[in-house]
Amino acid sequence: MKYHPIDSNLFIKNRKNFMAQMKSKSLAVFNSNDIYPIGADSTMPFQQSRDLFYLSGVDQDKSMLLLFPDAVEEKHREILFLTETNDHIAVWEGEKLTKEKATEATGVKTVYWLKEFDKIFFELMTQADTIYFNTNEHYRANVETETREDRFIKKTKAQFPAHSWAKSNPILQRLRSVKDPIELDIMQQACNITEKGFRRILDFVKPGVMEYEIEAEFMHEFLSNRSRGFAYTPIVASGKNACVLHYIENNQQCKDGELILLDVGAEYANYSSDMSRTIPVSGKFTKRQKEVYNAVNRVKNDATKMLVPGTLWKEYHEEVGKLMTSELLGLGILDKADVKNEDPDWPAYKKYFMHGTSHHIGLDTHDYGILWEPMQANQVFTVEPGIYLPDEGFGIRLEDDVVIQENGEPHNLMRNIPIEADEIEEIMNK
Repeated sequence: MKYHPIDSNLFIKNRKNFMAQMKSKSLAVFNSNDIYPIGADSTMPFQQSRDLFYLSGVDQDKSMLLLFPDAVEEKHREILFLTETNDHIAVWEGEKLTKEKATEATGVKTVYWLKEFDKIFFELMTQADTIYFNTNEHYRANVETETREDRFIKKTKAQFPAHSWAKSNPILQRLRSVKDPIELDIMQQACNITEKGFRRILDFVKPGVMEYEIEAEFMHEFLSNRSRGFAYTPIVASGKNACVLHYIENNQQCKDGELILLDVGAEYANYSSDMSRTIPVSGKFTKRQKEVYNAVNRVKNDATKMLVPGTLWKEYHEEVGKLMTSELLGLGILDKADVKNEDPDWPAYKKYFMHGTSHHIGLDTHDYGILWEPMQANQVFTVEPGIYLPDEGFGIRLEDDVVIQENGEPHNLMRNIPIEADEIEEIMNK
């Protein structure tokens, strides 16, 4: 890992909170992700299961965590299972966690090698009535690949058909959505790295530059600051490309007079940042571009103030729609007849702002969080309104990551990243 070690107290606390919500005489098992093949002997870079990382801090493959608060022996209430390291593995792959280092990093005192799992698991299942399976139930999940968790669940159901089954996911959705101060510090570091990347490209962009060259400048800065790279596939969209919401080709030339919509964020220690900014290729907005830009920025600022404890996501988004409708009327993009005759299920503003305003962010860019439950302090949300005008050749999206506070407005983790149109022009023309 490139990142600095994380205080193991975070993972100790996370496990304690999870186990407090487990049923009597139940155990839970969490698996690492697979290393996914590309072809021949090539593989994709490993990324850890966010749930396993959240509960343990272990960041290597072929790892398992077992939690059993009611285990007969105290040493079996928290167990890590890891690949046994040896000289051959050390030479070809680098050192894996030793038992001692695993305990130091995670706070889990009982560590076994993975080859011992079946025997110990059988013994503990004879003491348990219920097993918690870890399924992915995120509202955006669309998984076609069979995961290590899937294979474990299939095998366990066949081996222990008389046991009851329960779901880890509802517990994790609630726990992971509310961030610990240690997590907020890590997310602030991710946002700080993103800031460095953005300031770098403000000095770099000029007419004729390629979108992928801008992507490369971000990657350079991210890697130079202990990030693994982008938290998600970056969007560097010039001109009309900005009106394609998930434009990721990043292969066009940025031309004088155009705007570039940047939707990028650094990851740090498996935590995401998610930033959107829109900048002029020439370093200067046209009058029309600035009018639309400032309208989007006003919506973002007003929407941010609504993110307080007790707010419901659906009602919040409806209120943001009213703000956007007002701005679009002021810009002459909508007229009163458009609004009067709109379809309630697809309001008139949706033609120009068709995506959601906010999502949870944390270990995943679209993080865990139950959208029909009221917002809570220390949840982190993006705020990302946009206006997309393909007929005028540009789109604008602005996005920050903010932490809901117990009282008052959210704390903006991207407060130091330039966003005002005049400030961006000043920096690009200094």
